[in-house]
Amino acid sequence: MLSNPVATVFEPWTGRDDGSGVEHLRWHHVVEPYAAQSKLASCVFIGFASDEGVHRNKGRRGAAAGPHALRQALSSMALAAPIRAFDAGTLLVADDLDTGQRELGSMVCDVLDAGHFPVVLGGGHEVAFGTYRGLADSALLSVHPRIGILNLDAHFDLRSEEVPSSGTPFRQILDAAGETGSSVEYAVVGISQPSNTAALFDTADRLGVRYLFDDECGVGNTTAVQDFVRDFIGRVDLVYLTIDLDVLPAAVAPGVSAPAAFGVPLETIQLVADLLTASGKLAVCDVAELNPEYDIDHRTARTAARLIHRIVTGHVRLQQLP
Repeated sequence: MLSNPVATVFEPWTGRDDGSGVEHLRWHHVVEPYAAQSKLASCVFIGFASDEGVHRNKGRRGAAAGPHALRQALSSMALAAPIRAFDAGTLLVADDLDTGQRELGSMVCDVLDAGHFPVVLGGGHEVAFGTYRGLADSALLSVHPRIGILNLDAHFDLRSEEVPSSGTPFRQILDAAGETGSSVEYAVVGISQPSNTAALFDTADRLGVRYLFDDECGVGNTTAVQDFVRDFIGRVDLVYLTIDLDVLPAAVAPGVSAPAAFGVPLETIQLVADLLTASGKLAVCDVAELNPEYDIDHRTARTAARLIHRIVTGHVRLQQLP
């Protein structure tokens, strides 16, 4: 049982139903409650309902409702073939962010060590430190020691603050890795220059962070993006993909904590996701910063759900422990 003030809740998957045959299959037909003894699945969903980190980072609240909106958007999407998927529930996080991240890390680690592919539904981008904790504690690292984190994001989230927030997770990760001697490579696709101070660029350069600007990621820059991602994949043993939805243009993703003035085209984000899912190195994925309160016609939720759908159905399973 999780300790207060963090609780776990479960919600049923429901949606459109056109019939019982596999030709009518949708996500809500295949998702089952997760148990530790569950058979291998295409994915295990874990919700992280938190926007405390966004609030601390002076952003607008609402991302705590993200996991529910993502499940709703995904539920009625059609599946081309049968798959097995599980749902481990949603962690409800109030103001005790550290406890929430610690509990998320425990859940992610358990799912990884059971041989599954965790897909974490955020929540603010403070979700990242919890996801990383789970990966860092997993037995997978005995076989795959070099962790690569690819962040699709307009922001570095490398702030050094006394109180952790949605702006600090990757600084926390790199600091933690440095303390333990772990191998972590951090790269970002979609950085917005006007959204990151010179101090943050200096920090990124000092920490060896590799990045592509948002205006270097257009559909005309496909070759450069592919080269960047393939080089990244080649330098690591396993990959943690984290998608901050504010990497997308505001017209595509209006329902986020900090809408993008420019953004990276959805085609490019999908290309990056495809390269990672096909690599056989993708161990865990999370989606952050969906803020349903500011969404328009569920546009952001549906876009995020489509990305999750593509990542899970195209995922090549990571080589497991012998």
